[in-house]
Amino acid sequence: MSKENNEKVIDPWGVTGVKNYESLIQEFGIKPVDEVLTKIPNPNKYLRRRIIFGHTDLERILEALQENEPFAVMSGIKPSGPFHVGSKMTAEEIIYFQNLSPKAVASYCIADYEAYADNRQSLEDSFEVAVSHLADVLSLGLDPKRAYIYRQSAEKRVLDMAFAFGRDVTYNMLEAIYGEKPFGLYLSALVQVGDILLPETDGFGGPKPVVVPVGADQAPHIRLTRDIARRYQQESGFILPSATYHRLIRSLTGSGKMSKREPMGLLALTDDPELAKKKILQAYTGGRESVSIQRELGGEPGKCVVYEYLMFHFLEDDEQLNRIYAECTAGRRICGACKAEAAEIVANYLRRHQLKREENLPIAREILTRC
Repeated sequence: MSKENNEKVIDPWGVTGVKNYESLIQEFGIKPVDEVLTKIPNPNKYLRRRIIFGHTDLERILEALQENEPFAVMSGIKPSGPFHVGSKMTAEEIIYFQNLSPKAVASYCIADYEAYADNRQSLEDSFEVAVSHLADVLSLGLDPKRAYIYRQSAEKRVLDMAFAFGRDVTYNMLEAIYGEKPFGLYLSALVQVGDILLPETDGFGGPKPVVVPVGADQAPHIRLTRDIARRYQQESGFILPSATYHRLIRSLTGSGKMSKREPMGLLALTDDPELAKKKILQAYTGGRESVSIQRELGGEPGKCVVYEYLMFHFLEDDEQLNRIYAECTAGRRICGACKAEAAEIVANYLRRHQLKREENLPIAREILTRC
């Protein structure tokens, strides 16, 4: 894939997927995660299974861990649409890094200005969506006592930094990174630079390593932030932020990157468990043309969205996942039975999560009301 083609594909605000992760690694200077995997303590399933496929300067975080020095993990969410499994992936990566050390602090941003620019959504509507999203994140395990949770529109320090950084950013620079976009999205990108660098400011203890877990489609934001941090390094002492990059989960229909614009292709953590089962039972698989051919040749789990969802999200046990893979490729597992099993796994997960979510809704509202 050429750089020109990648620029058409890698769109942080679009719905297209990444077709060639190797090209992405080359274009954005991303390092394969295998280079540091053996140095990472207690790697989670995203690391073990290479769902996190690459990183930028993750060594800085590992050095901070080894030296028992403080570091931050930063990410957030645009409060538009339901909290889906793609959002879950980023949240669990934040929680993973937060749990690596008592000196790790999480910074979690509610990107309501981005929702205003990209979705034309009012700040009032974003607040209500954010309460719902934060309840999901707390239920996944984020410790709010060691996290700075805020709304972009209420964090003046972020907005001040975005304005200051604008002195040194040209339209041509933004167009080269993002392609031609409405100017409001360029402004929201500058605000995100402020979000990422906020943990390094004086109010948060000054410069420190910061890791930003992102999906592959968010790589342009990391490039812009590192470019700006480099320009202000002498003045502000910024340490260029680190990042991890995860693969994008496909739509349940198999049509490409999961999108909020395709309801039956998206699996939300707020879905009724029975609806979730229906979505899994209708999902695209790697099955052969007939049962007899599948028994003879085996299935193709690498093409199967159902297997992908189990691997990414719903099976923690590597042995169980490997067993499903082996049975599928050997022709001993047929798609209908596999879907039925997966549908129950997903529905049971959602039932447990949604009970926690109900308990965390008032806590989420209280946190965001204080912001």
